[in-house]
Amino acid sequence: MVNGTTARVQPATTWSIVLSVLMIAAGAVAIGLPLMTGVAVGAIIAWLLLFSGALHVAFAWRGHAAAGVLWEILVGLVYGAIGIFLLRHPVVELASLTLAIAIYLFVEAMLEFVLWFQLRTSSGRAWLLIDGMITLVLAVMIWGAWPSSAAWVVGTLVGISMFFSGISRLVPALVGHRRFA
Repeated sequence: MVNGTTARVQPATTWSIVLSVLMIAAGAVAIGLPLMTGVAVGAIIAWLLLFSGALHVAFAWRGHAAAGVLWEILVGLVYGAIGIFLLRHPVVELASLTLAIAIYLFVEAMLEFVLWFQLRTSSGRAWLLIDGMITLVLAVMIWGAWPSSAAWVVGTLVGISMFFSGISRLVPALVGHRRFA
């Protein structure tokens, strides 16, 4: 049975290695071209809003009451209008996403501080404080440089995430590949 397992695992780990390397490369490109990456992420969000709006309108007839049908149509039209607006104004979209990220990081930092305080008798709680402080500094840096930070924040964060996701997938794939080689 070991040979059967090896025959199935070997191609899977090879593909995992290839995809991980591609993810690392894409992350590096995104970090190197943060404005283009941010605009691409914004375009994806805008298209998702358009698609969601179309689905709301298409499925509005499934409502059982006139108010439900009307509500679904209105929600669909609003989603669609926002999607079209964001596609036509990518700089506004990028600035909005950047501001949303700054607010998100600020809230996350505050929650980390609350958790740190609540766990004041636990060992290892200093890491929560450190995480909260770093997250707060990042939020303040983004907020303080906004709207000019919109040119780099979204693309850089997406790139960093892709880069480290690729690494975190590459290492186990290499281990599995060697194990079943």
